[in-house]
Amino acid sequence: MPRPHGFAYTDHANGSVDITHHNRHATTLNGDRAARFLTEVTTSPDPQLVMARWTGNYQHGNERTARNHPRNRR
Repeated sequence: MPRPHGFAYTDHANGSVDITHHNRHATTLNGDRAARFLTEVTTSPDPQLVMARWTGNYQHGNERTARNHPRNRR
């Protein structure tokens, strides 16, 4: 599975966090979710993976299996 890349976040003074992917808005986190995200992203060895997971923009384990299923081959 390729490693996620192209994610960035902006921490705002009002306590919200904007996450972008290749300079396009992906999600906004507010309040407790923003605080939990900031804690996780600053302590993680791979912040790109954390941002991909929080935005839902990452490959799930079953997608590779589904791609190889005979019904989906062309």
